[in-house]
Amino acid sequence: MRGLRMLAVSLATLAAAGLAHSAAAHVTLEQEEATPDSSYKAVLRVPHGCDGAATNTVRVRIPEGLIEAKPMPKPGWQVELTVGDYAKTYDYYGTPVTKGVQEIAWTGGNLPDHFYDEFVFRVRVTNFAPGTKIYLPVVQECDSATERWIEIPEPGKSEDDYEHPAPGFTIVAPKDE
Repeated sequence: MRGLRMLAVSLATLAAAGLAHSAAAHVTLEQEEATPDSSYKAVLRVPHGCDGAATNTVRVRIPEGLIEAKPMPKPGWQVELTVGDYAKTYDYYGTPVTKGVQEIAWTGGNLPDHFYDEFVFRVRVTNFAPGTKIYLPVVQECDSATERWIEIPEPGKSEDDYEHPAPGFTIVAPKDE
């Protein structure tokens, strides 16, 4: 009887640890900071599939103020770009730009649930004020389910307050050299 109780407690502890791990395992960015008016290499880390199913599509929305988005090709995946008009005109090394990539989708791949992978693209960060947090909403599609990492914290809250937070990075002042 005592052995069964110990086994039950051990199984409950392992189950709770597994739930805590899966709740913390969301899409994140490798680099958490960028400076205004600079290039930023975004490395989206996808840590698992959807409820045991393999991931076959990863979509990221490019927010206003991030321009000239260019994805890195990924073997075994196709890259699709959605292009649209910006809300305003941006300067890109002396050239005005009024439209660009608003979504990048890696499709047709196969990322098994027990593996993680990275999806890479670069953007030009325009003149955001230091302290601004930029969020990149991500939708992760699997054969049988979809995970929407799109929750953007309201003022006074953080990513930890949400079940499916969008990955984000903070604008910091350039370092004096």
